[in-house]
Amino acid sequence: MSDTLTVTDNRTGKSYELPINDGAIRAMDLRQIKTSEEDFGLLSYDPAYKNTASCQSRITYIDGEKGILRYRGYPIEQLAEEASYLEVAQLLLNGELPSPAENAVFVDQVTRHTFVHENLKKLMEGFRYDANPMSMLISSVAALSTFYPEAGDVDDAALRKDQVIRLIAKIPTLAAYAYRHTQGLPIVYPTNDLSYSGNFLSMIFRMSERDYKPNPILERAFDVLFILHADHEQNCSASAMRSVGSSRVDPYSSLAAAAAALYGPLHGGANAAVLYMLEKIGDVKNVPKFLEGVKRKEERLMGFGHRVYRNYDPRAKIIKELAHQVFEITGRNPKLEIAMELERIALEEDYFVERKLYPNVDFYSGLIYQAMRFPTDFFPVLFAIGRTVGWLAQWEEMLLDKEQNIARPRQLYLGADTRDYVPMSKR
Repeated sequence: MSDTLTVTDNRTGKSYELPINDGAIRAMDLRQIKTSEEDFGLLSYDPAYKNTASCQSRITYIDGEKGILRYRGYPIEQLAEEASYLEVAQLLLNGELPSPAENAVFVDQVTRHTFVHENLKKLMEGFRYDANPMSMLISSVAALSTFYPEAGDVDDAALRKDQVIRLIAKIPTLAAYAYRHTQGLPIVYPTNDLSYSGNFLSMIFRMSERDYKPNPILERAFDVLFILHADHEQNCSASAMRSVGSSRVDPYSSLAAAAAALYGPLHGGANAAVLYMLEKIGDVKNVPKFLEGVKRKEERLMGFGHRVYRNYDPRAKIIKELAHQVFEITGRNPKLEIAMELERIALEEDYFVERKLYPNVDFYSGLIYQAMRFPTDFFPVLFAIGRTVGWLAQWEEMLLDKEQNIARPRQLYLGADTRDYVPMSKR
């Protein structure tokens, strides 16, 4: 038995044998299927890329039916339990977990690049007090390219590595600057003797303390959240990073585009939508009535279901346990009881089970962020910090893939045929 697909074109009666490699056929193989020599050949039509592989990747594996997520082969559950975020960052970037010596060097490099140019602080100060922090982050990341013009040489491996380190190091700083600006608080500079997550918490919450020490549970919670959000295969923002990066623009501009994609409510804003839903429900006793409204399509169930997963999102299980740990420090978020009752009923009732509507990563993450006193418009910024390394890993993999070229999808033109121009006086 050969790994091929035989296609018969009923328009011409001709048959074609298309190779199957890794469970896919190449779209360009369809071009040979024509009705005449003048015919362009068949295209595949796939709105929103629901069944099209745009690349080959070795970074992240997802089995949506079984609820499996792995980075470079390592189960997300093990990484969230055992690893640090910067350790996972090296795994995504390099393909292997670092040795103790490699890890020490990488952590030192990131730590030494957390400061940003003072002009960026002035850029932040130019935004209105009520500017959306995600817009501020996107703008400031794009502005970074003006400070490192050599970053445009994306074919230089050493220069690429420099920019990767800089971005991983500086994104939390820019995020914290945006937060402090919107809160009317003075900027807090990075502290190099703290961990990656501890430094971020210091830049966010430090007030008059001379020696700020982050709560170790909250510090670890952020490390886990960053790990869970580090990469998720070819999602909207990762695809944006690859597509924009395929033009060979610098990584700061590509990452600003990826962050802009994440800014959308259907991507990075989903956990805020969960909170709005829980606020609307208001009380545990209202959950059954709300779910009946969902069944009648009068209400939307946010935080359940996923484009990829047809099972319980493995990240959601980890975040649910993490939420209880965080609430021991911050106090229990009153919306947690509503969320847990929603989950209990949805996992038991046939209507939701048949539709495979399981909680996803956004269902509990918003509760954690809200308990830490982050405003909802800052949630996508927190997402972007963790996802930065995934975007960079996807970007570099795209650059090194010899089959890739500048992204340029085809279209099916359905507009008017040739028409003659009509002068204004005759219309």
